[in-house]
Amino acid sequence: MGCDFGGSVQTVKTLDSTDHAILAALSRDARKSVTAIAEELHLSRANTYDRIAQLRSAGVLQGYTARIDARAAGLETAAYVFLTLKQDDWEVVRKTLADEPAVRHLALVGGQYDAVLLVRTRTVEELRRVIFERIQPLQCVQSTQTALIFDDHTQHLHPIPGDAL
Repeated sequence: MGCDFGGSVQTVKTLDSTDHAILAALSRDARKSVTAIAEELHLSRANTYDRIAQLRSAGVLQGYTARIDARAAGLETAAYVFLTLKQDDWEVVRKTLADEPAVRHLALVGGQYDAVLLVRTRTVEELRRVIFERIQPLQCVQSTQTALIFDDHTQHLHPIPGDAL
């Protein structure tokens, strides 16, 4: 049955409140200097630098990205596409759609569906083409259901355990 969930599992030390505070600071502004983070958190620069290096080597901190407003960038249409797959075909879907620019997120899920995709396109016509010409024709896809997104909000900040949600 071996399904690859697309990520490597690493043994990581338990993150403490300082690690979470560093992650939160980087989530707010990934361009913030180590010195600025150290000052904000009342830590030494060396300790902050070491902790960021440890978070990177442990795979917790995987990179730095720009947050882009999809609508402002011209991706006006968005939908969640729920997939029902043939047995053990997650890996095929993941590999096939990983390079599809319109597919912004793929996830293997439990419940009524096997996978969910976040698809963002410029127009409804382009969304239709992605679903009907790229996703539905895949041999491993038994069925799809699409839910259009009218408005959305993405939480970018790293939650700190114990904080109110």
